[in-house]
Order: sequence, then C-alpha cells, then structure tokens
Amino acid sequence: MVCVPVFLAVFLTSGAGSFPASAAAGEDKVYSLLSPDKKIELKVAVGADIRYSLAFQDRTILAPSAVSMTLEGGKILGAGPRVKDEKRRSVDDILTPVVRQKYEKIRDRFNEMTLAFDGDYSLVLRAYDDGVAYRFVTAIAGEITVVSEKAEFAFPEDHKVFFAEEESFQTHQERLSKYISLSDVTANRFSLCPAVVDIAGGPKVAITEADLEDYAGMYLTGVDGAPTTLAGKFPGYALKEEAKNDRNVPVTERAPYIAKSSGRRVFPWRVLVIAERDGTLIETTMIYRLAKPSTGDFTWVRPGKVAWDWWNDLNLAGVDFRAGVNTATYKYFIDFAAAHGIEYVILDEGWYKLGDLLTLNPDIDMAAILAHAKAKNVGIIPWVIWKTLDDQLIPAMEQFSKWGVAGLKIDFMQRDDQWMVNYYYRIAAEAAKHKLLVDYHGAYKPTGLYRTFPNVLTSEGVLGLEHSKWSKNITPEHDVTLPFTRMLAGPMDFTPGAMVNGTPKSFQVIYSQPMSQGTRCHQLAMYVVFESPLQMLADTPTNYLREPECLAFLSKVPTVWDDTKVLDAKIGDYVLVGRRNGTSWYVGAMTDWTPRDMSVDLSFLGAGTYELTAYQDGANADRNASDYKMTKRPVTAADKLSIKLAPGGGWAAVLVPAK
Repeated sequence: MVCVPVFLAVFLTSGAGSFPASAAAGEDKVYSLLSPDKKIELKVAVGADIRYSLAFQDRTILAPSAVSMTLEGGKILGAGPRVKDEKRRSVDDILTPVVRQKYEKIRDRFNEMTLAFDGDYSLVLRAYDDGVAYRFVTAIAGEITVVSEKAEFAFPEDHKVFFAEEESFQTHQERLSKYISLSDVTANRFSLCPAVVDIAGGPKVAITEADLEDYAGMYLTGVDGAPTTLAGKFPGYALKEEAKNDRNVPVTERAPYIAKSSGRRVFPWRVLVIAERDGTLIETTMIYRLAKPSTGDFTWVRPGKVAWDWWNDLNLAGVDFRAGVNTATYKYFIDFAAAHGIEYVILDEGWYKLGDLLTLNPDIDMAAILAHAKAKNVGIIPWVIWKTLDDQLIPAMEQFSKWGVAGLKIDFMQRDDQWMVNYYYRIAAEAAKHKLLVDYHGAYKPTGLYRTFPNVLTSEGVLGLEHSKWSKNITPEHDVTLPFTRMLAGPMDFTPGAMVNGTPKSFQVIYSQPMSQGTRCHQLAMYVVFESPLQMLADTPTNYLREPECLAFLSKVPTVWDDTKVLDAKIGDYVLVGRRNGTSWYVGAMTDWTPRDMSVDLSFLGAGTYELTAYQDGANADRNASDYKMTKRPVTAADKLSIKLAPGGGWAAVLVPAK
C-alpha cells in the first residue's frame, strides 16, 4: 500500500463540554458529525446508553439505534456512559492500491469523531460522503471476553430489504437475496451481510462490516417488539468440532461468548454505505478504506485470469488422451492458457490424496506439469481443503515453495467464528511469506483482508455459477443483484464464462456438461461487471476454442481496473458499467429476464477516435441464448449508442484508441 497525502487537516478538541453545549441534567448529550459534503449527518446521543442516528439530506433514515458491548463479569461498554474526552479529525488522502480492483487511486476523505468513556473504552465514528462507520476501541489491561454485542440499525419506516437469508452459522455464505419488508424479519430469521435496505423515495443503505479480525463475523436479524429494526447476530466461539471427513468439520459446541482477546484492541467497523444512486453500491470503496493497510512488499502479486477445470468437469473433445485428473489433461490446459494469454491454471480436486497434501494422485506427475507450466509462463494454483492444509501447514508450504506454485485455492472453511477468522489471517500471512496468491472458497464475505494482505485476490462467499450444475438458482435476476450486494464487500469468485447458454425453457441442470441461464453476451458482460482480480474462465477449453470471437474478448479483458463508472443501474433489474484499464475502456451491460433498450453515453472517453468492438445479443437470442453478433465501428466521446438486451441478455464492448 502506498499512501500519498493530498490534503490532511486534523482538528482535535479535548473535553466533552467543548462540543456540543452542555445538556441539562437527565437529558441526553448529542454529538454531531457531518460528512465532508455535508449531505450525511451522524448524531450520537449519550445518556443512559449510547445511541446513534442518521440523516441524509435532512431526512432521518436511521432512528436512534443502540450500541453496546457486554464483557464477562457484567461490565457493559455503553451502559451509563460518561464521556471523558472528545477528539475530532478530518482526513483527505489518496490511496494507491497494490491491486487495482476498481481504481488506480482511491480518495480517502472523512470526518472522524472519537468519544472516550470512563471505563477504558472509546467509540470511533467516521462520516464519509458515501456512508458512515463506527467501532469500539478498548484499553483494558489483560484479557477480555466479549459475551455479546448490541449493534442496532433502527429504521423509522417499514422499508424493503435485500435479505440473503441464512439457516446456520455453518455456512458457505451462498444465498439468494429475498426482497422482503423489514417487518418480515423476525428475531428467528437472519441474513448474511451486506444487506441492502431500500428506503422508499430515498437512498439505499447497505449494512456490513470491515476490518474483521480476532472476532466473530456479523449477521443481521430482527428484534422482538421493534419490527423495523435489524440487529447484529454473531456466532459463539467454537469449543468443539467434529471432523466427519476432510472437508466437513462442523462445530458441535459453542461457548456462551463471541470472543476472547487482549483488552487493548480495536473491534471491527460496523458499516452503513449510503447510496443516493444504486450505482454507488458498485463504485464504493468503503470496505477497502476502512481496512488495515498492508505492510511489507507485495509488488510480486500478479492478478490475472485462470483456466479452471472443475466446473466443466475436465470435459475435452478432439484430443487423443483420456481427459481427467491426469498429467496429459493439465498439460493441455496449460497449452490453452499460454496460447490465449491466460495467466493461471487451477488444479482442483483430485490432484492429491484427500486428507494428505503430501501424497499425489498416481495419475499426476507434478514435476512434469510444473516444468511444462514454467516453460509456458503459466502459473499453477493447487486447490486444497483448509483443514488438511492446517494439519500439514509447515511441510505443505515447504512443498509448495519447492514446487514454485503461484498460489492456493483454499476451500470449505464454512464458518466465521473468531477461530476461523483468525485462520484466514494466519494463512494469508503464511502464504505471503512464501509469495503465494490466495483464493478463499467456502468462505465468508470479504471485510477488507484483500487490502491488509493484497495476495488475497478473491473470495467466494457467493452463490456462483457452480450452482448451475445442480440447481436453477443462478438466474439473470440473481446476477444483476450481486453487484449491489455481495460485491460491495469485495472481490467475488463467481466463476463466469459459460459458452452453453439457456433460456428459461431450454436451460437444464447437467452436472458434467453444465450451462448457464441467460445469453452468451450476459456471460461476457460479467467479465466487466463482476470484480475479481483472479477471474475464472469456467468452461472447457473445447467450448472456448469453438467460439474464437468470444475467446478473443476473454483473452484480452483485464481483471484489474484504473477507473470504474456505473453508467446506469437498478439493483435486481439491470446494470451498465464502464471500466478503464490503461487507455482502453470496457463496457458491460446485463439485464434480468426483462428485455431492455439502453443507451450508452460515451462521454467518459478521452479525446480522439476509438475503435469499438461490441458483442450484442443476436436477433434470436430470446429463443437461442447462445446467439450473438460481433460488430466493429469507430466512435468518439460525442456518441451515444442504443443497445438492445434480450431477456437475460447482455452487451460487452472493448474501446481501444484508434491508431
């Protein structure tokens, strides 16, 4: 991480009586914090407890909401609080990400207020132009045990919410978002974060967390007697687990507390992204800005695309060997990747004896595969089960270093209690020492680890394309909801790229020869819309080689971006995004099952003429979802393009400065 200060102004005010004016006895004392653009006002009322509220453009969007933390021994941070000090600062910096997920530069501008309380704890609050966040900080000697945390989000009206309902704390965090009323969320229902509240006539408010470390992950549930309030829900500390096999290690007993840790620490940020435009939910970098910066050298981290074997079940045609988990097949994948500018190949399940990373499948000659990959300048990323890796960490890492693999795909964690959250940090750090990239699967949603450890390029924690192998859940409507919900948290390994595409009538669930719902261009547009610095090509090389025009697009499309502009968007309905890499722009449009006419205003282009190569839904894409047409034409910033999206359709384009 490189941090280049553009302007930094720090204002410190000590003494609770200096701001605001003293309150009368028995009344709450209210502290106010404005966003830099003054559109958002965060108020904190300190009385019998601590409550915060939010206004956007003078409209209350969050009613007074209680925050507290209960420690073992009965101490409650936030009960009968007494402010002993107040500090404020304003920051305006430019951050330069190691990995350019959205932008080459990120502006980090906020106003911050820290309220220090008797009892050795503080509440730090920040107001950005695109949202607010708060966190507890403690300075308590020795170890503390956090029994519970109250994190309320009390809305004054019964709005709708995009609610990714969960059933258990043992979870891959792969859920569909339900569009329901807040009043439908009872205390026995809970959701993944981020959850997006759709305020009628107002902004969208996304609730999530950032800088989660040494603590349990947050979910959202309802509150008895408060039908429009959401509240944090946290898994208890894991006391016992039972390994049913190498990947299924459920927690069988949880403690009656969330976390044990040092008493001198910062806690995770509770985050509310406030989006006047739906597109802000895609453009925001709040989670990144709130995360801990990286330390050390990460210049070796190389994002890129991956030829992936598992989704397509290693199905190859026109080859003279038996395709499967064997040396000949992986050499073929490597040759395909090298020929088309694809940086990596994953060796997914089957390369090692399950339960033992040090024993190879006898059909795998790892030395031959790695030598072939090195000669072709293609990186190899082995898939591993988290538990096996943990059990064999030191010898396994020594083996991976000796082999010279590029990274690891780590799978099946399925939980985010304190122990598992710490596992993510421990493995990320160990991987960084060995200069290994990391792709977390079976994972919880990102909370900024990708900033702290830039070698963590992507995470699953998303209901992705793989589910098309066994369900009908991956619909175009789901696809155009994810950029505003799950992707807000960070990169998502959705694994796009299906070359066999289906309409609602023609789609079939086929495990070994899977297909997608929606059009071919819907899949191509995902490479622009969906953010993942380690981006999969999920289909088989055989299918890509049959589609040379589409493969030409996939060979060139980047996985990192210097600029991002959401041109038009409505959560759950459609999205139109432009992204720049170097001097070239890429544009992706996606719709749900509703066909749409859209306009692409090219005023974001620089001066001069650009050569546009566009992939558009074919005239019969509503009947044959694989139907598409590629067109080329010169364009300038003065042009506005009219595009037609078929049901479940898409549009993808590359704009390169004319020579």
